[in-house]
Amino acid sequence: MNRREFLHTGTALAATPALSFADVPQGAGETLSNGIKLSAPWPPAWKEAPANLEPPYLVSPPAVIPIDLGRQLLVDDFLIEKTDLTRTFHAPKPHKDTPILKPEKPWEREGASPMAMVFSDGVWYDPADKLFKMWYMGGYGRSVCLAYSEDGLRWTRPSLDVKKGTNLVHPGPRDSSTIWLDHETADPKQRFKMFLSHSEGGRFGQSVYYSADGIHWGDRVLRTGSTGDRTTAFFNPFRKVWVYSLRHGWGVPRRRRYWETLDLVKGPQWEKIDEPGMWIGSDSNDPQRDDLKVAPQLYNLDCVAYESLILGLFSIWRGDLNIPPGRPKPNNICTGFSRDGFHWSRPDRRAFIDVSETKGDWNWGNVQSAGGCCLVVTDELYFYHSGRAGSPGLEKGRDGGGSTGLAILRRDGFASLDANDKGGALTTRPVKFMGEHLFVNADAAGGELVAEVIDENGKVLEGLSAAECIAVRADKTKQAIVWKSSRLAAAVGKPVRFRFHLKNARMFAFWVSKEKTGASNGFVAAGGPGLTNRDA
Repeated sequence: MNRREFLHTGTALAATPALSFADVPQGAGETLSNGIKLSAPWPPAWKEAPANLEPPYLVSPPAVIPIDLGRQLLVDDFLIEKTDLTRTFHAPKPHKDTPILKPEKPWEREGASPMAMVFSDGVWYDPADKLFKMWYMGGYGRSVCLAYSEDGLRWTRPSLDVKKGTNLVHPGPRDSSTIWLDHETADPKQRFKMFLSHSEGGRFGQSVYYSADGIHWGDRVLRTGSTGDRTTAFFNPFRKVWVYSLRHGWGVPRRRRYWETLDLVKGPQWEKIDEPGMWIGSDSNDPQRDDLKVAPQLYNLDCVAYESLILGLFSIWRGDLNIPPGRPKPNNICTGFSRDGFHWSRPDRRAFIDVSETKGDWNWGNVQSAGGCCLVVTDELYFYHSGRAGSPGLEKGRDGGGSTGLAILRRDGFASLDANDKGGALTTRPVKFMGEHLFVNADAAGGELVAEVIDENGKVLEGLSAAECIAVRADKTKQAIVWKSSRLAAAVGKPVRFRFHLKNARMFAFWVSKEKTGASNGFVAAGGPGLTNRDA
């Protein structure tokens, strides 16, 4: 992995209230599971998306941070009071068989160019029948199709009855689409939700549908207000709200508007495209491509709850100048992290999943993310994404079309804090928990990691010192921290700090569990074998 330096963002622009959000669920004053208190108004009513804004919870974190929910990732300084370790950001590696789905069927070759690609859409693990399921665009702007897999690598197009002899589950026309596996619904007929972005009556919006099986979709239950074309949606389980990630309109630069609702059908709606408040856009920290020299823009933002935070996959538009001739726009995917569901930390602006610079490759341009963002497969995260080959492609005079690829990252592996042979330490801010079992995700195969527990007066708790800690000397995504003669029970319910000492090692996450198995109680994105929506 390449070493990536931690980037501190600059001063925020002034935020000017725009519209009244009286009809939107108000979270002002609400305290989240991580101790963050939401401000008023909520969501913030911005006329423009502030540039280079540091999240307020990083400027002024809670005095004591509860850590009972999820693995605690080290992607920012929210949990860190002091460290001399080096933060390194990591990117996933393409699977050797990528692309894992290419346009092959007649219905996938309809329209302006052949397509068998996620354009958000969704890739989920369904625990009901123990299958990976991929919804994707079949044919350019045409249908929503469905493929199955037992391992997430080899995909089958089932013959379904929606359109006999095909794997089509919903006809077009369509632009962007999001399919969400809703684990929290009480109605089995609403287990799957589709947010289909398309034009109707000369105006773009999202049509919302429900399904019990992800194949047969009922009548439309909702048509949203006006949106831009590349509009998506997600569920924020920390606050139990549905969130629309809206393209702000048809002007430039491209950026996102935000709208949340507790109930998709009965909740408040907007009418005009500029009623939802601004959310986020690209800014001066996003580097330009040397060959295009145009300011980047935020093309799309897919989000999901992962462990103790919201993961954002930012599709960044890098220009669309057809340079060299036949190349699709070289969009790529970057990451962002939110601990309150609205404000974003984007410390690493380099591509997380990049385009190829080789003409004719399947991902020569327009790489974008899948709805659900990633899946947890044992010790790895699977990131499905689209790419487009450009022209000349599969057929003379036609675009090479869009396919679906797979990139793989270590579980929790977005960022690590690293120590060399001189060693180093990390001291957390005051934290509080009810579990009795401390775990780390760490690579200490060539060194060691030990931990100690410090009380609110700065004293190491008896029996929980670094000297009495049994050193971790392995590379595993879940490793228990234990002491020779004492247990973590002495610290339960009290404000304490952890201090981790590393030598020739790197740590990706830590957490406290109520279970000896190390279950984190955190959210697991689009799921995975043995998981539903929680790591339990």
